[in-house]
Amino acid sequence: MTRANETILIAGAGIAGLGAALALGDGKRSVTVLDRDPPPPDASPEEAFHTWERRGATQLRHSHVFLGRLTTLIRERYPALMGELLEAGARIFNFKDALPPALRDRYVPADGDDDMAFLFSRRTTLELVMRRHAARLPGVRFVTDVGVRGLLAHREGDRLIVDGLRTDGSTGEFRADVTIDASGRNSLFPDWLRAEGVEIFEEESPAGILYFTRHYRLRDGAEEPSRDGPPGAGDLGYIKFGVFNADNRHFSITLAVPEIETELRMGIMKPEIFDRICASIPGAARWMDPSRAEPASVVFAMGNLKSQWRTSVKDGAPQVLNFFAIGDAAVRTNPLYGRGCSAGVVHAHILKAALDATEDAKQRALIVERETRASLRPYYDAMVKQDLQSIRRALHERDPDYRPRLKARIMKSFVEDAIAPATRGDLKVHRASSRAFHMFGDPVAWLKDPAILARILKIWATPKAKKRAGQLYPPRLGPGRHEMLAAIGLER
Repeated sequence: MTRANETILIAGAGIAGLGAALALGDGKRSVTVLDRDPPPPDASPEEAFHTWERRGATQLRHSHVFLGRLTTLIRERYPALMGELLEAGARIFNFKDALPPALRDRYVPADGDDDMAFLFSRRTTLELVMRRHAARLPGVRFVTDVGVRGLLAHREGDRLIVDGLRTDGSTGEFRADVTIDASGRNSLFPDWLRAEGVEIFEEESPAGILYFTRHYRLRDGAEEPSRDGPPGAGDLGYIKFGVFNADNRHFSITLAVPEIETELRMGIMKPEIFDRICASIPGAARWMDPSRAEPASVVFAMGNLKSQWRTSVKDGAPQVLNFFAIGDAAVRTNPLYGRGCSAGVVHAHILKAALDATEDAKQRALIVERETRASLRPYYDAMVKQDLQSIRRALHERDPDYRPRLKARIMKSFVEDAIAPATRGDLKVHRASSRAFHMFGDPVAWLKDPAILARILKIWATPKAKKRAGQLYPPRLGPGRHEMLAAIGLER
């Protein structure tokens, strides 16, 4: 159903924009990608990490996890791209490799396990390779150093028809049959659409945290820690931490600090304080131990984190035609959960399927709206709920008089003494949890499956001593809040 010689204009060359270029660069359309930044350097992944400046991607040098949904999509649809990523130093980390110690000897492969594989890579490496690959696709071109300044549009009745974009480049304007906003979380398109009389419906919810990341590199001859030790990610209430594997012997550590933790926020930007915090957390300390690894960057910070859902469909009818927002420009979530890049590329392929299905502009808009809600809304809702719970927990950590009520104690026990041990000790539960984590299923529906729930409840009824003997509880994640503040010299 693809219209002959249909022209596509993409504003933004981040992950979502590159995903759209990949999806639509099949030779059936003419695709132009507008990038406000200079072209990427003709350099290695290592050099690109240090020299590639991207004003439009504030999270470029923060930790990223590329989930199975994205890994599988690239492997199945773009095998040449996957080969180029692996050649550049990215790695595949399979479902079997990630099994908890208690499950390794009892593992029996099942259909779908191969899909639950992480792609380990720095975002700069992933973008560099994707960008070079997309630029070679038929009909795809990148225009750099050009800023978008507004819409080209006209009205037909009660609908706005987008005809392209005004820019500050020498061309001045770009016209296209379809215009895509992939400009990210700071998109200006909602304001431009409102100025044209379009009603934008927005939902927002706070993430409640600030993000701090530092990169490290394994020393020559050093190996990564074994997977049998303290977890490389966890939530201490007053701080969350995560170790993120990457390409070419690199890894990063991210510390997510609640907005109300003023003492931590004030000190954590100092590399020595950042490293001291990591050294106090066993799951991070064994990675960044000076005998094993050396710092490879300063500490990067990112704020203004929130979840946001945007749509311009009103009462079941699109107000705008031939225009689509994808990725963070439409659906933005807390980066802590690592779903943003996967969701952005999935969103681009939802759009590709809609454009392939029909030439009718209204039907295209409705298909994208429907499929976006079906594919991404469950994750958005689940993350909003988790963030609000984390905000409450951070408040309680600062209150020495807080005593949880019975319902809160029961729910805490269900998570810590039932769900968590079951995912470490029951392969079917672990597999169901992992499929949801990798975005292959509803993020909470697996917990409502009667067969899975029965297994979780059985673990809940198992004595704690037996669960500890079976390695179903992790070692202590780290010190309490006051102990940590004292250890790093920030206790008042």
